Amino acid sequence: MSAPGPSERRACRFRRASAAAGFVIFSAMGAFAATLLPPLSGAEVHGSNPLVVELKLDGEVEPILAAYIDEGLADAARRHASLVLLTMDTPGGLSDSMKDIIQHILASPVPVAVYVWPTGARGASAGFYILLSADIAAMAPGTHAGAASPIIAIGGFPQQIDEVFRRKINQDAMAFLRSFTVRRGRNPELAEKAITESKAFTEKECLDGKMIDLIVNTSDDLIRELDGRTITRFDGTKVTLALQSAVLEPFELSARQRFLARIVEPDVFFVLLILGVLGLYTEFTHPGVIAPGVIGGICLILALYAMHFLPVNLAGLFLIALSLAFFILEAKAPSHGVLALGGIVSMFLGAVFLIRSPLTAGGVSLGVALSATLPFGVLAVVLMKLVLRSRKWKTATGKEELIGCQGTVTAELKAGEEGMVRVHGELWRAESSQPVPEGKTVRISKVEGLKLYVEPVEVATSAAK
Repeated sequence: MSAPGPSERRACRFRRASAAAGFVIFSAMGAFAATLLPPLSGAEVHGSNPLVVELKLDGEVEPILAAYIDEGLADAARRHASLVLLTMDTPGGLSDSMKDIIQHILASPVPVAVYVWPTGARGASAGFYILLSADIAAMAPGTHAGAASPIIAIGGFPQQIDEVFRRKINQDAMAFLRSFTVRRGRNPELAEKAITESKAFTEKECLDGKMIDLIVNTSDDLIRELDGRTITRFDGTKVTLALQSAVLEPFELSARQRFLARIVEPDVFFVLLILGVLGLYTEFTHPGVIAPGVIGGICLILALYAMHFLPVNLAGLFLIALSLAFFILEAKAPSHGVLALGGIVSMFLGAVFLIRSPLTAGGVSLGVALSATLPFGVLAVVLMKLVLRSRKWKTATGKEELIGCQGTVTAELKAGEEGMVRVHGELWRAESSQPVPEGKTVRISKVEGLKLYVEPVEVATSAAK
């Protein structure tokens, strides 16, 4: 058999390279797809023992955390778990995310126990609604819940609103709370005081007021207390919990969800939005810097991703865009600071109005709004001033650089005829409207192609005067 020729060897190398490239691409796609899968919750097989899936609501109630809880409930249903245990320590959060969690708890085919834990934890604001929506509501000693009044907050601070409007919001919140507390057999009249009076309750007050079912020290104690207990589900059916020797398996947030949970926080979202706009603005006003454009583009894409989950108020976005226009106008047409002040006020109001959450407090804090707005305004005005000032600078490169420069005549220039001059150590063809003796200094007035038009220095100086 003859040895393969050059063309065959090239074809073989091409096939091997194509196969390697295909493997790399396929592996990369597989890795990317893996990041989109929900987090693993442990072994699929838990033997004959009952399974309890543990979820954690730790921190503010926001969209990624709501999606994680929804996935955990779906995983528990798919694995035929006996109970979902949601441990909670939250100051509240966004009303849309709260409603999403409650809807999935009420519709869950697996009974759900919400447990305010550990000692010192709270189920405040949105957490109070979630606690009362569960099949079993429990609290650890030294915890509290309540303070669920609807809040119109700016920068995290409650605002005074019209009494009629406040009554309307309260009535809506109370109706929402009654819609599941009555079906759960809890005390709606006492629970409503958390809305109308912003009242908070200790674990003992909640138990005595028939808003929760148990006070227990640990999750294991809760599972033991619930074993053999018959509960009434939201649809009216009765279920007896069999939790003898139950296996408790945590359903953890994935690394992707933990990262995204940070992005969708209102403060982080606003900072990303501002950094993205500032980075792209810097790149457009100073082309070629590159780094601000790259960083700004990444930040802006992350902000747009967060915007997909957050209840963003368009008025806030328009105010931020208006502030940028004010900053640019301040640099172009100085208004003794009036436009700059208007831009700062506009961006600040845009920040505090950016996130809307009608039933619970949630939004950009005042500290973050101020600390981002003031530097942004200063940088935007300074960058635009530098751009406008650079337009007045004399060109330092190209043919335009030669205009106004001086050169030396190497051979006598006759009027209207070409000769040679030395400029910056280079010989150029030149033409003068007047005769210029050899060795005289001339000034360049115009450049056409590779030909210079010059005038004696004395003539150019007198013309300038």
